[in-house]
Amino acid sequence: MPTTEEYIIRASGIKRTFGRGTGAVTVLKGVDLAVPAGRLIAFKGRSGSGKTTLINLLGALDRPTEGTLRFGDRTLSDLSDRERDEVRRTQMGLIFQSFALFPLMSAYENVEFVLRIGGFPAKDRKEAAIRALEEVGLKARMNHRPFELSGGEQQRTAIARAIAHRPKLLLADEPTAELDSKTGLHIIKLFRDLVSHHGISVILTTHDPAIMEIVDQVYELEDGQIVASN
Repeated sequence: MPTTEEYIIRASGIKRTFGRGTGAVTVLKGVDLAVPAGRLIAFKGRSGSGKTTLINLLGALDRPTEGTLRFGDRTLSDLSDRERDEVRRTQMGLIFQSFALFPLMSAYENVEFVLRIGGFPAKDRKEAAIRALEEVGLKARMNHRPFELSGGEQQRTAIARAIAHRPKLLLADEPTAELDSKTGLHIIKLFRDLVSHHGISVILTTHDPAIMEIVDQVYELEDGQIVASN
């Protein structure tokens, strides 16, 4: 069994309620989760099962209503907003369904700009951006703007942007939802390479059965709870 230090993320009794009083809706209902470092993990479940809410909590974008959430040796639920922002900016990478690229910037500029606003040293930004784009197979296309790239190339740009600062954890919410099955499978194989060759832990949400055959472990959510894992 992994030691405490070998878990990238641990959740204990996580609840998340939106609203108050009679209008309150509890989306997560006591989630317990321990993800070993260096794994490719998937959350699956129907729309409304709580997958995205859980990803947002793991990525320090939101706070649990109850429970404890630990990232490495830090308790995220106890950190200030500023401290959580720093953890997310320096140690995590986030990818969403929409590629969220700046339309007038090239692939390279999209990656470099995020490093810039993240406080990455100026002398290292160019090297880090090019390295990340090369790792996702886009070095030859790095001067193209989003409208000149295919959907898969745009998603790979988003991945390059998310890994350029070498995060410990990469979180992806339905990263293949806007892609055809072949391109989506290529993206998941890229995640597999990031885990195997760069030691980045990856947690994603998906509905795609083919993807679930590639990941290390699948957690199924239903009505705000983890009901199965395999």
